[in-house]
Amino acid sequence: MEALVPAFLLAVITQLCDKPATLSAILADRYGRPLTVAVAAGLGQAATNFAAGLGGILIAPMMTPNARALLLAMALIFGALGTIGSNRVKDRLDGWKLGSFVTAFLAVLVLSFGESTPFFTLALSTGGQPWFAAAGASIGAFAVMFVAAVLGERIWAAVPWRWLRILSGIAFMGAGIWIGLGALRLT
Repeated sequence: MEALVPAFLLAVITQLCDKPATLSAILADRYGRPLTVAVAAGLGQAATNFAAGLGGILIAPMMTPNARALLLAMALIFGALGTIGSNRVKDRLDGWKLGSFVTAFLAVLVLSFGESTPFFTLALSTGGQPWFAAAGASIGAFAVMFVAAVLGERIWAAVPWRWLRILSGIAFMGAGIWIGLGALRLT
């Protein structure tokens, strides 16, 4: 149960700064079905988070506690670097004619494999309770997808995400460095 809350919080913070939420807002406006898009996007996020949880189960027996802490530190540092970038979506998927549910599910599934949330889920999963880590990250990601889809693209794009990206990047970097130094026994 101790992996549920950190995974939830990390997912909420990273998803607010990432492309899947923006894409969910775009697709909700295009199709006029925010709940369908939010559910499909949440399921796409859940699929990647549960795959990361499964990966955590597979590699956890091979890792020492310091290696687990170092993996979490790396996830936080890479998460910090990922928040620096833009959350603008380059491809609005105008050519996709698969309907609101399938388009949102597949698009978010593909986008989420390259972002920080599954990496955080993997790192937290190696410490035990992988399904709680996956569930927490999935619930957090769904919450953000839901809000983005309900607000729509115009309102979502008007929010000043730049400051949240900067603050979360600084927090992730600081936590990652601190945990990494502890894992290397330098503190």
